[in-house]
Amino acid sequence: MQKVDVYVREVGLRDGLQIHPVFMPTETKLAWIQAEAAAGVSEIEVTSYVPARVVPQFVDAETVTVEALKIKGLTVSALIPNYRGAERGIELGAHKLNFVMSVSKTHNLKNVRREREESLADFVRIVELVRSQPAQTRPVLVGGLATAFGCSYEGRVPVADVVKYAVAFAEAGAQEIVVPDTVGYADPQQVRTVFKAVIDAVGSIPVAAHFHDTRGIGLANVTAALDCGVRRFDASLAGMGGCPFAPGATGNIVMDDLCFMLESMGLKTGVDLAQLLAIREMVRASLPDIEMHGALARAGFPKHFDKPGRRQLVSELV
Repeated sequence: MQKVDVYVREVGLRDGLQIHPVFMPTETKLAWIQAEAAAGVSEIEVTSYVPARVVPQFVDAETVTVEALKIKGLTVSALIPNYRGAERGIELGAHKLNFVMSVSKTHNLKNVRREREESLADFVRIVELVRSQPAQTRPVLVGGLATAFGCSYEGRVPVADVVKYAVAFAEAGAQEIVVPDTVGYADPQQVRTVFKAVIDAVGSIPVAAHFHDTRGIGLANVTAALDCGVRRFDASLAGMGGCPFAPGATGNIVMDDLCFMLESMGLKTGVDLAQLLAIREMVRASLPDIEMHGALARAGFPKHFDKPGRRQLVSELV
């Protein structure tokens, strides 16, 4: 099995599709998941357990989850907004449940219609529910802190608030913490400040990053997070996505560009880039009107990128 230096999680099936008005056929979603798993993406956030009346794109959440779980070696994760979402995830057997609340008071009210302390109380109940499951089927529980770098309603979010809720997640029993830049407000200096503070506060719990490329500095923010020791990143194929309850939110960082940058830096992702680029065409054929981004897809690979020894040379240089 290939050694991996940085773990990338595909969130396009959830974050990438949630604001698109045209439903992607279930069979296309499953083909996308299968293809990315075959390309070496080891974890995919395949859906969200929100009511279909709220986000119709996820009306097939059960089928997508059940079929994705049949793919050998794939970690199947899903977003949960509340206790009921956790119950669904456990019933279906998802490997990882990504609970999300917003550090911004206003955005949390808009997104999940609750005060932040209510969200935390719900998370504590979810931890109890997860811990009551048999050890061999117990999902990994992740705490996500949306709008950690800024909010379309409130502007800059205090670092102290981010740390406060990260610590609350850790103390409640989160096994991983994700720090998202939901609307693309972050800059590399702010990323270093926030991640250093969170990592120092939560100890040994893994901390992941989730960046959006709203203002074109998403990959710069990745390098800043790498400087802090972060080795887990969310991204979306072709940079699709955005939060429907955050005005001005645009796509995630581009999975293909992220993997290319990391590999160019000598950091192994385990992802076959040529296969990843081919999957874009599958998505485009299904949703020809969806906005797709990506510098690598536009420019192609630089000369000699895949020649033997190149990554070893780069690794020695860094």
